[in-house]
Amino acid sequence: MNNTAEIIYKENTKDLISIIVPCYNEEKALPAFYRAVTDAVKDIDGADCEFIFVDDGSKDSTSKILESYSNMDPRCRYLSFSRNFGKEAAMYAGLQNASGDYCVFIDADLQHPPELLKDMYHVIKTEGYDCCAGLREDRSGESPLRTFLSRSFYHVIGRVCRLDMGDGKGDFRMMNRAMADSVLELKEYNRYMKGIFSFVGFETKWIPFHNVERTAGETKWSLRALFRYAMDGILSFSTAPSAIAGTIGMLLLFAAMVAGISSLLSGHGLIGIPLVICLILGLNGVQMLFLSVLGQYMSKEYMESKRRPIYIVKKKGGF
Repeated sequence: MNNTAEIIYKENTKDLISIIVPCYNEEKALPAFYRAVTDAVKDIDGADCEFIFVDDGSKDSTSKILESYSNMDPRCRYLSFSRNFGKEAAMYAGLQNASGDYCVFIDADLQHPPELLKDMYHVIKTEGYDCCAGLREDRSGESPLRTFLSRSFYHVIGRVCRLDMGDGKGDFRMMNRAMADSVLELKEYNRYMKGIFSFVGFETKWIPFHNVERTAGETKWSLRALFRYAMDGILSFSTAPSAIAGTIGMLLLFAAMVAGISSLLSGHGLIGIPLVICLILGLNGVQMLFLSVLGQYMSKEYMESKRRPIYIVKKKGGF
């Protein structure tokens, strides 16, 4: 191909945007999502789109719906896991199988507005950013307790991990191929994508949007699941818990020594003994807590050493 023909070929070639959609029991939400996202991408000039749906071991008809989309729309591809491996694994699988110049993560429940896809592409294409992400401005529709816990978590993780993971900065983002490849280079089994996005760096522009309730179905994030997810995030990107454990352990040891000496010098017989017993029990409880923290780090290292696959595909279509 001569230089002139090569230039004409490049000018006529559109960018490809890979839209990655993790799904878990989303049979009620998928029809509305598919209509909304296909309408939204029609307004993106200069780019074609492919849809990569990842069924994370759903128990409902999600897999069948994705198969039907794959059969009727050549842009649609899907992976179906052998079991539930978690959203982080689904995001990684989608990114591994994406062939686009740009990759975007978006939830199937329409809490991430598809109409922002056009703006995200425009930002990366024309303003020189590597990534454009959605910034949730509020938590409308959530309970006060859930809102308080979420904001508290992001405050804590921002302090202990020293990474840019503020409240409202979620997974909804479009990135160029360079950033996508950098994320794929991090192959750890215990994945925390928000931390990974922050860790790899790259220039990111945030576009604000308002929180909305799910279009259909139920949330998969109970308070217990959110707490476990929060602990995974902290333990994956910070050693602060072990350092804090050591500091508090020294302070409690000092407190126990002071209490013991005070009990001996009090001259009140058995009055000081209950205090010593309480301190001993308290110290034992704190010790077990800190052993649990260290055990969590060791268990994560143990899982990494096994080198198990991050996900297992049972079925796929459109590839």
